[in-house]
Amino acid sequence: MAEKIRRADYYDIHAPDKPGEGARVLGALKEAGVNLLSLTAFPDGKGTTQVDLVTENADGLARAVKGLGLTLSPKRQALFIQGNDRPGAAAEYFKKLADAGVNIHAANAACGPGGFGMIVWVKPENYQKAAKALGV
Repeated sequence: MAEKIRRADYYDIHAPDKPGEGARVLGALKEAGVNLLSLTAFPDGKGTTQVDLVTENADGLARAVKGLGLTLSPKRQALFIQGNDRPGAAAEYFKKLADAGVNIHAANAACGPGGFGMIVWVKPENYQKAAKALGV
């Protein structure tokens, strides 16, 4: 798999923190034909779970979320990286951003037989600088 770095739009929702809610949300996305590039979920300390969603089907996402009675955040931006898994893959990108003076606000990565994927969030005021440092 060739390395692929792209600008990614993402959205978040806040869903009730209770059993079955993830299945309900993901089932609705499946029914709407929404393919996710990335999903990150974590408790927000308010009795709900924040779910960050990266997809190329924003319209389908909006329809599905509305049908669930949840609120979709405004569009935000992150950087999405895919490539062959190897020791230090994430470190290479972190170094490029550090060398450009960009602080990483958050990141999430996973790997499997097809390679690795990583989403990197930076503060909005650093987004263009980060994108340039990564060549996108």
